[in-house]
Amino acid sequence: MNNSTTTIDLIRHGEPAGGPMFRGSQDDPLSALGWQQMQAAISNKDEWDLVVTSPLLRCRRFAEQLATDRQLPLEHDERLREISFGDWEGMTADAILADAPEALTRFWNDPVAHPPPGGESMSEFHARVRDGWHHWCREAAGQRVLVVCHGGVIRMILAEVMGIPLNRSFSAMAVPYACRSRLRIDQSEHGVFSSLLSHGA
Repeated sequence: MNNSTTTIDLIRHGEPAGGPMFRGSQDDPLSALGWQQMQAAISNKDEWDLVVTSPLLRCRRFAEQLATDRQLPLEHDERLREISFGDWEGMTADAILADAPEALTRFWNDPVAHPPPGGESMSEFHARVRDGWHHWCREAAGQRVLVVCHGGVIRMILAEVMGIPLNRSFSAMAVPYACRSRLRIDQSEHGVFSSLLSHGA
């Protein structure tokens, strides 16, 4: 086994056009404020070798611009899409609370047992994100990687790295717009060790 240290920065997209709502698969672009949030979240001191992005517009367009500006390779990964919220797609939290006040509380408290109606199950979501995460840990070993993705995707990756139970994964950690998380993967003859170095806006 070759020794390597891989640094992966996860960044959630900024505010999408239309404001806060459950928009897992709904493909809205970033708002003007969302672009400002993303631009403020990075600096010229950041150095990456590769950019990986969710294919959804609120992630992809920023990733494409950044990769072009910094002449970095860019990869799109379908496994890094946000969870599908089913019947809740395009609805605000207030609208869901007005329609089914207990459903949203149950989802946040235990999304495994209470997924959104008609939406993707937490086990399916976790499995595809985990598959993407392990792929890039192998494929980009020894590199510095920026992953532009979603709040749910970041929660799944942090649950995988930190051993957070899936039923606590959505409520255990806040992931605001343009939030950054840095992880380090050390690979040596002793095995592979992953750790969270930082998390926050």
